[in-house]
Amino acid sequence: MEQVRAADDRPPSGGGGVSKAASAKSRVDSALSRLESMVDERLQAEAVRADELAKRLTRLERQHDELKKVAVEVEGRLERAMEYIRSLLAADQK
Repeated sequence: MEQVRAADDRPPSGGGGVSKAASAKSRVDSALSRLESMVDERLQAEAVRADELAKRLTRLERQHDELKKVAVEVEGRLERAMEYIRSLLAADQK
């Protein structure tokens, strides 16, 4: 059995090397083509994801600005309420 394998491992005589080289080149070209396709698909998926993240970031920034406005308004109202309470306490102590 070992002798049969050894005979199979030897390159065929008379131009067989060229066909093996062409076959190897074809396999490499095919593998590169598949790899390029995979990279292109990944790039497209990442571009879509980046667009979605940019939209989400824009929405979150808008919400953040709205919350800041509300916080400023609440802070002002609390300050006015505290001043009112202080004035009531001061009037009560007189």
